[in-house]
Parts: sequence; structure tokens; C-alpha cells
Amino acid sequence: MKIYRYILAAIYATMAFAVTAQNNVAEEVAWVIGDQPIWKSEIEEQYNNMQYEKVPITGDPYCFIPEQMAIEKLYLHQADIDTVEVPNSSVVAEVDARLNFYITQLGSKEKMEEYFRKSMPEMREAMMDMVRNSYRVRQVQQSLTKNVKATPSDIRKYFDQLPADSIPFVPTQVEVQIITLNPVIPRQEIEDVKARLRDMADRVNKGESEFSTLAILYSEDKESAIRGGEIGFMGRGHLDPEYAAVAFNLNDPKRVSKIVESQYGYHIIQLIEKRGDRINTRHILLRPKVSDNDLTQAVNRLDSIRTDIVDNKKFTFDDATMYISQDKDTRNNRGVMVNQMTGTPRFEMSQLPQEVAKVINNMQPGDISEPFVMIDPKLNREVVAIVKLSDRIASHKANMSDDYQTIKDMYEDSQRQKILKDWLEKKIQETYVRIEDGWRNCEFTHKGWIKEQSVTGKTAVATDDDKKEDSSK
Repeated sequence: MKIYRYILAAIYATMAFAVTAQNNVAEEVAWVIGDQPIWKSEIEEQYNNMQYEKVPITGDPYCFIPEQMAIEKLYLHQADIDTVEVPNSSVVAEVDARLNFYITQLGSKEKMEEYFRKSMPEMREAMMDMVRNSYRVRQVQQSLTKNVKATPSDIRKYFDQLPADSIPFVPTQVEVQIITLNPVIPRQEIEDVKARLRDMADRVNKGESEFSTLAILYSEDKESAIRGGEIGFMGRGHLDPEYAAVAFNLNDPKRVSKIVESQYGYHIIQLIEKRGDRINTRHILLRPKVSDNDLTQAVNRLDSIRTDIVDNKKFTFDDATMYISQDKDTRNNRGVMVNQMTGTPRFEMSQLPQEVAKVINNMQPGDISEPFVMIDPKLNREVVAIVKLSDRIASHKANMSDDYQTIKDMYEDSQRQKILKDWLEKKIQETYVRIEDGWRNCEFTHKGWIKEQSVTGKTAVATDDDKKEDSSK
């Protein structure tokens, strides 16, 4: 076993020398994990990528980055054992999004290739592996920590043992109710949008234009537009019902659907692939625009409703949400806005839509705002709203009565981190690891990377199997 590992290390050293001689580039093996090398060039490339994307690096990058790469290899080995698979469509969608982000930031495909010193196909291939590995690592981590559960007594005990300087400071939070009206859009505006979509569909069906090109140029769903309109594999439950009804009836990838109206606007759809009860499509979304006159009428209507609530006492804000509000997510819940990040009705000011945060900034609990225009974050269109500030919780140190969910999340996260730390350190002990000279003088996050013994005057990394082998001689 030892001889094989030393031969393997020698082979990697020879490979590095060959690369150096051929390309006149100083290449070397920095680490070996099992039978997988980590090359100096890989570390430097990762460092450049992290610098560009402003990813934080803890301490010396030439210690931090190879350790993170080694940890990834341990997780990927477990993913191979567990036969973890990742849908290719998810990987392609994320890679396309990243490449389009780089192109947008740097100005052109050519500038991106120049900056990263790689062609687009080379970048795509490297990113496909990187993104796929990232998905597989996350799935292994989720599998290892899936049984983390917290009882109230666990959370209380955890909180009571927290050092005073570890108790988080909770910024000001608010609870808000909302009523929205969607301004009436003129029929002619809708017909104009439909005419544009019909023209695009005809051009694709006649072979005059590519659907993906038109999506990039014209679709108002910016997230999918950068991928040529592709939204990835989804089941019926993840799609708008009107969209799903048409999409799942498509059979010819070369043809474009009829115009579909959903809560987001008007679409045309093209089938990419069906897999059982999941479907991958691309679409072009256009939204009819709201005129100033329509907005004014909606503001006037909500102003009258506010007067009936505040001054005339004809009904309450809660009653009005049920019968008047057109916000589907809140009208059956007394208009209570829910923070999608926490699942609770509490928001930090920065987590609210910008227009709502501005309006409630100087309000007192119980106050109802004047009508205002805002962009609905779900529909990405202008709506008119009034809001009621239900509660304002001043900034404070977390406590069990006001911040139970926050403390529960902290406890569960600490348990997950402990499980992953223990698993990694056990995996490190079981795995052959070699760290070359020049890469060893580090304060690593995890224990056990360096296990030294003298072998023919050289430093080697011994596993438990090696030690047993030596003791038996």
C-alpha cells in the first residue's frame, strides 16, 4: 500500500515536470488526496475566480484554497459511493447564467475569454464540472445532516450556554399588512403585446429566427432570457397553472405554442424535452404596460378605501384585504406579508420591497399609509398599495421570547456544522493525504491533514493502515 502511494506521488511529480518542460510553466502537485492530485495551477485559477467574484478567503489563500479543494474531493468520493446524480439541465442552466454574467460584466464574449485566458468551450467545460461537483457536495451534506431536529429544551439549553458575546444582535424588525390593486390595462396595450408575440412565433415557425435569440433580445423574464428563455426541468406544481396546461401539451420542439396568459403576463413557449412528469421549456414573456391614467385611477380608488377604513370606520383593514386586495399570497391571510427567507411575518427593513420600507419608515404600529405605487416583486409590474404597520420590534439582543426562530436556526445550524466537522475529520484520518513541501506550513481548519513519519529520509503521510503494516513487521 505504501509503495503504491510513493510511486503515485513520483508519477505526479514526473507529470508536473513534463508539463513544465512542454509549456514552460511552473506546474507542480501541491496536495494528493487518495489518488487525486491538486495542482498548483488549479489553486491559482481558483484564487483568480474567487478574487473576481469577491468570494471571501480566510487567511492565507494558498492554505485556505487547497484545503477547500481537498474537502470537496472527500465529499465527491462519498457522492460516488452514494451514487449521487445531478440533473444535467440544472447544471447547464447555472453554467449559462454564470457565463452570461461574466459577459455582461466584462462587456463581450471576447473580453471574457481574454480575461480568463480560455475559450468559451473551455470555460463551459470547466464550469460544468465545477457546478456539478458543487451540487453533489451539497446533496452529500444534506444527506449527512437530514436528521437534525431541535426540541424546545434543546434550544433553551443551547441559548443558556451561549457566551454573552455570542448572542446575536437583532436589528429593528417590522410586521406589515398590505392591500394591493392591479391597475386596469387598456385592451389596445394587450393586443399590441399579443401582436408582437404572434410575430415572433411566426418567425420561429418559418425558420427565420431562433427562439433562443428572440428570448435573449426581447423576453421580460430577465432570469431566463440570459439562457435563451430556458427555465429548466420542472413539474406541473412548480409552474403557473396556465403555463403548465399549454407546456405539457406540446410535442414538437420545432413549433411554438399559442399565446398563454398567466399572472406574470403573456408568453409563447417552445418545448425542449420531456422526462416523465417533468418538462424543460423556453419561453418569451411580455408584459402590457400600465399607463399613468390607469395608475391614477387605482390610487384614487385605494385612497377612498383608506378613508372608509380610517375615517368612516365602515370596515377594518383585515376585512378589506379579503374582499379588495388583489395580492394572491396575502389576501386570505389578513394581508400579512411573509418573509420568504425566514417563513415568518418579521422583516428587517432591508428585506422589504424598497417602496414599502420607505413608506413605513416613520409610521407607528397601527398606522395605515397613503396609497403609493410599487413594483410587485413577484409579477415585476407596477401595482398600487396601502400598508398597515402591525408591529415594530426595536433592535435588541436576541432572547427566547421574541426570537425563538432565530435561536432555533442557530442551534440547528451549529448541530449541522458539528456533524459535518466530525465526519470530515474522520474521513481525513481514513484517507491517504500527501501535502508537498511549501504547502504544509498552514493553520488548517480541520485536524489530521498532516500525519508525518520518516521513510528513507523523506517526509510522508501515513494512514492508520500504514501504521498497522509497520507494527506487524
